[in-house]
Amino acid sequence: MTGSRSGDAGSPKRERLQDILQQSPIVAVITIDKVEDAVPLARALVEGGVRALELTLRTPVAMAAAASILQHVPQAIVGVGTILTPADLAMARKAGAHFGVSPGITAALLDAAAAADLPFIPGIQSASELMEAAARGFDVLKLFPAASLGRSALQSYAGPFPQVRFCPTGGVGEDNFMDWLALPNVVAVGGSWLTPKTDVRAGDWRSIADRARRATEKIAKR
Repeated sequence: MTGSRSGDAGSPKRERLQDILQQSPIVAVITIDKVEDAVPLARALVEGGVRALELTLRTPVAMAAAASILQHVPQAIVGVGTILTPADLAMARKAGAHFGVSPGITAALLDAAAAADLPFIPGIQSASELMEAAARGFDVLKLFPAASLGRSALQSYAGPFPQVRFCPTGGVGEDNFMDWLALPNVVAVGGSWLTPKTDVRAGDWRSIADRARRATEKIAKR
């Protein structure tokens, strides 16, 4: 495999990613349709104790929304998700994102991410994909779609891949996120349950802040 070992112990990029997930073991997965929603939404999540925000590249305004949060909500740790290509990765880096996330992997994307200075969480589904990512030094991976693959998949990976930690995403919600976090090889979870579209469209930032606060309080009590 080509590419630098971005996950080597002690590397600044690895340490930055560890710090991000320690500060916010919930990564809020956000799809923004209107740029003007970005800042109040981010402020509500931060108020509730969720600082790591993954803005998905699913709408035309995603990067503008990320830039607005970076400018106006300094407490937020802004990531860019749904990174599919090296070009997407370069766009996230140019915008000043703090981290990047992909739903899956390609050799080209892994090589670009390994060479870049942006903390990156590749998405995997199988042991073979896990090995591809680990060969390039990535030791924090996104399991996606988590609900379909199940917690048993992560329990199975713990034996042959003891050095790898996971951020399961996809089907993780308020009723089960603590079950995922209870697994010893899970360092964080990602989910969109904190920001339902109905609340965002209504501008109900209080409900979003309260939902984030309930989640962070559960983590504090574990």
